[in-house]
Amino acid sequence: MLGEAYRDLKYLLNRGYRKKYALEFVANHYRLTLDERHLLARCVFSDSWVNGVRKKLLRSEELRGKTIAIDGFNVLITLESLVEGKAILCEDSLVRDLKYQGKYRFNENTERLLRETGRALGELGVDRAVFFYGRNVPKSGVVKALTEKSLEEFGVPGEVYLVKSPDFELKGFETVATADVGVVSKASHVFDLARHVAGRLGKRPQTLVELLGKTQSSQI
Repeated sequence: MLGEAYRDLKYLLNRGYRKKYALEFVANHYRLTLDERHLLARCVFSDSWVNGVRKKLLRSEELRGKTIAIDGFNVLITLESLVEGKAILCEDSLVRDLKYQGKYRFNENTERLLRETGRALGELGVDRAVFFYGRNVPKSGVVKALTEKSLEEFGVPGEVYLVKSPDFELKGFETVATADVGVVSKASHVFDLARHVAGRLGKRPQTLVELLGKTQSSQI
């Protein structure tokens, strides 16, 4: 059933229907669960979007010498979800979390993952890393300090800012690290930093194709 819902949604998106209304129609028709609706909302796109984003994606070796603007909490949530096995590689080749988390919640893994992020940026050889965190998120000041500590430890030039709207700030940069659709649509280049860091830790996301295949198999 989920596979059929995917195909119908894809058909509508490729014909220009707005995702919100197309998803509502398909989800109601197939009586999808909230988790299934969330999965399709996060991971299914029109072919034109998929092709456009894939052209923007940078490989790790292409980061050397570049300035990268990082959507701090977006990357942290995605990275944590990857480590927990709750993230998926979407159609546009970006990894997104499948949790209904909303705002980031500071936890026992935060410092370790920020340190691994700093280490990865150092190895990538970026010219400058600029982090933006939402200042209204609880303990954002602590996260900012830990991020600065990580950049300093691994010799990564950069700055960390607490701002009202990270999305607004990110849209002013050519190369960004985020899976946020609004920011990705404006950026010239995108790097999936969360996926890269998770890969260094031996974690890989499940793909949408794999998930749909498992769903179909279970229904046979």
